[in-house]
Amino acid sequence: MNLTARSFRGLSTVLLFLAVPAAAAGQTEFQLQLGKLVDPFADMRHGTTVVTFQNAAQWSWGDHFMFFDYTADGGNDGFNEKDLYGEWYPSLSLGKISGGRVGLGPIRDFAVLGGVNYGSQAKVLKYTPGFRASWDIPGFIFLNTDFARMVDASSGADHGGAPKTDDGWMFDVNWLATWEMLGQTFTFTGHAEYISAVTNEFGGEVRAWILAQPQLTVDLGRILGGDGGRLMSGIEYQYWRNKLGTDVSESVVQFLVVWRL
Repeated sequence: MNLTARSFRGLSTVLLFLAVPAAAAGQTEFQLQLGKLVDPFADMRHGTTVVTFQNAAQWSWGDHFMFFDYTADGGNDGFNEKDLYGEWYPSLSLGKISGGRVGLGPIRDFAVLGGVNYGSQAKVLKYTPGFRASWDIPGFIFLNTDFARMVDASSGADHGGAPKTDDGWMFDVNWLATWEMLGQTFTFTGHAEYISAVTNEFGGEVRAWILAQPQLTVDLGRILGGDGGRLMSGIEYQYWRNKLGTDVSESVVQFLVVWRL
């Protein structure tokens, strides 16, 4: 690992510890997704179940977002078979730390990001230090644009994992909006990311990719006459160009149920 990579990794580690909230108000939910996802290495499609634990919280210096996906499909090809994958992104808000607005024009705040990406099956570990701009856009509860370095700290093929790669870059847009229509509550949320191309430890190209995962749900609990804001149902559309850096792309609609604690 070169000096620059070590510096980014060290910065990410510092941010992770600084941004751990001692006390925070947040939201926790579980998601169930059912669809047919592509194995990009075998170019085959299997019925896939994804169970997601997700948590987002605000605290005095910033916020954090984390999720863990448990994925299982009907194939027997070593991909998406009882796999656990997670990401965690704590942030330090410059506005909250300074006690005033630090944005510019439609940007209401800037933040410093940390981040960890972990995949159990592929034995992938990446740190993602970066920056965030939070936008003040009518109709959105939040809309963020994130730019981060992706520092690969994976063990690599010698330890039974995916080949280790050079460090790359990530650009991500994430959002949340809700509205009332026909007496019902709808939610539109998700993210879209661009990951730069890198080279793996064997000299092979890992292509740049675009991944978009917008979700549209309706408050099912309210429709059924129960408490609102607890049970939602709808769809997630997943578009993944060059999935996991291959030349295989994916476009699939998944059935989605969200249970919010």
